Amino acid sequence: MGTFNSWDPEEYRNKFVLFTWLIVVVFGIICLRLWCMQVINGQKFKELSENNRIRLETLPPYRGEIYDRNGVLLVDNRPSFNLCIASEDIRDEDSLISNLSRFIQLDSSQLRNRINDIKNHPPFKPIGIKRNLSWDELSLIEMHKLDLPGVVIQTEPIRNYLFGKFASHLIGYVGEINEQELKSGKFPNSKVGDFIGKSGIERECQRYLHGIRGGRQIEVDVLGRSSRILREIRPHPGNNLFLTIDYGLQKVAEELLTGKAGSIIAMNPTDGEILAMVSAPSFDPNAFARGITLDEWKSLLNNPSHPLENKALQGQYPPGSIFKIVTAAAALEEEVISPHTKIFCPGWYKCGDRIYRCWRKKGHGSVDIHKALVQSCDTFFYQVGQKLGIDRLARYARSFGLGMSTGIDLGDEKTGLIPTSKWKLKRYGISWQEGETLSCAIGQGFVLVTPLQMAVAISAIANGGAIYRPQIVSKIEDTNGKIIKEFSPIKVRSLPISKENLRIIKEALFGVVNEPGGTGEVAQSNKVDICGKTGTAQVIGSNLDKGQDEKDVPYVYRDHAWFAAFAPKEDSEIAVVVLVEHGGYGGTMAAPMAKAIIEEYFRIRGNI
Repeated sequence: MGTFNSWDPEEYRNKFVLFTWLIVVVFGIICLRLWCMQVINGQKFKELSENNRIRLETLPPYRGEIYDRNGVLLVDNRPSFNLCIASEDIRDEDSLISNLSRFIQLDSSQLRNRINDIKNHPPFKPIGIKRNLSWDELSLIEMHKLDLPGVVIQTEPIRNYLFGKFASHLIGYVGEINEQELKSGKFPNSKVGDFIGKSGIERECQRYLHGIRGGRQIEVDVLGRSSRILREIRPHPGNNLFLTIDYGLQKVAEELLTGKAGSIIAMNPTDGEILAMVSAPSFDPNAFARGITLDEWKSLLNNPSHPLENKALQGQYPPGSIFKIVTAAAALEEEVISPHTKIFCPGWYKCGDRIYRCWRKKGHGSVDIHKALVQSCDTFFYQVGQKLGIDRLARYARSFGLGMSTGIDLGDEKTGLIPTSKWKLKRYGISWQEGETLSCAIGQGFVLVTPLQMAVAISAIANGGAIYRPQIVSKIEDTNGKIIKEFSPIKVRSLPISKENLRIIKEALFGVVNEPGGTGEVAQSNKVDICGKTGTAQVIGSNLDKGQDEKDVPYVYRDHAWFAAFAPKEDSEIAVVVLVEHGGYGGTMAAPMAKAIIEEYFRIRGNI
């Protein structure tokens, strides 16, 4: 009774109030937290919730196909199955790595590094780990899908070069876009992981070929597995390209250069269309499309023949005697000589204290411009070049398109070199020497050209004096066959050479192949009239003067073999330039190749 009487209602009232306030504060904190989650951060958590249920998947477009001039399909696309991982769905990283390493050709350390890399990417977005899975790898992953949470197989189209190395320098290859290219702004709508054109037509026509990306919303379960597609926007494929090259002619040209280093170009002299363009050795662009390995890359880089270089427009070589065409045209036009001027060739010519030798040690005797071109007399052109002087010679060489870009839409074109007295003074701080003009007059010394430049130059002789920009794409069509763009011939300029002087040179080039003693007589054909000019360009001072046989000279010191030709003589339809690196004499190595290509061209057309 005493204890009950000691009860103090005020004390319990205070405790009740304190307890009540405690409850109010707790509920207040809960309400505040709910308010923060639902109002302040509501959108954020909504997105996280949706991402945990709905995934956005990019659908890459099919890249436009590439055809030859006759509609032969050269490049299309094939499906690639890619292993991707969404980092947020990984439950046990060690277990995942252990399982995956048993199914694909990547060891545990490689897998761990790649998984660590993707942790910096946006959550819930599958990031590629390995492209182009083999069928064995794909089937193993699908069979063990329940043991691989976070693993997603995505399908994308990758480039398929149907004929492997065929026209690889001209067509080019694709590769994954890098950070620098992304920042350049030259590839709008591209993102990390996209493949873009890296060289050749693939790069220069990227804007036409790439297409428009699509996408889809996919509902996934708690394991990150797709359950259904909620919405899809189909990608729009790229446009199709029709090239000017002829598959059959290109194939023959490539076969002719098998096992050799060099270039062959066939061109329509009347409009500049490239009918064939070969650079040897070549490479397989499929290696880049599927993802080139380090060993494959090193093999290409370390190859002394430089298979990645497009020798047709990036190789710079002394032209040798085919440059005599330019020297002859300049001399006739400047009236340094007339068609009847004769110069005696004893086999040498002395300029200052130095003796400049002709390729024929016994000499050619008395020669005029016709015989000098037919038999490629060095002594004649030494003296003609000396009378012209380097600056006049250079001016005419540039009018032929030498020493400058041709303007072909392939990128990375080299300009070669046509020297002048001012150039040497600026480059070396030394005045031009008269003897240097003699060397340049026969295509040696400082003179450097590309095979493509020489194709433009010989085409100008064939067509009567017009310089055309080389053209490699004839038209662009969408997937429905509607023409998006057509390409017309572009005449750059006319040669500053009279029709009569061009006729004189053309007659001489016909004689090179068809007259007794002509240096290109092995190119003579009983099916079509071929005109041409041989060239043998020294890499170093001639070893053959010392009595060595050509085959005894180390390969890297052997002369380059040239032949520039066109056919038929009148109303020419094709011009061909052949360069074989370290091939020796142009008349024995390069001329038969040009003949084979010309005859194949007319066979394809049904004219022979």
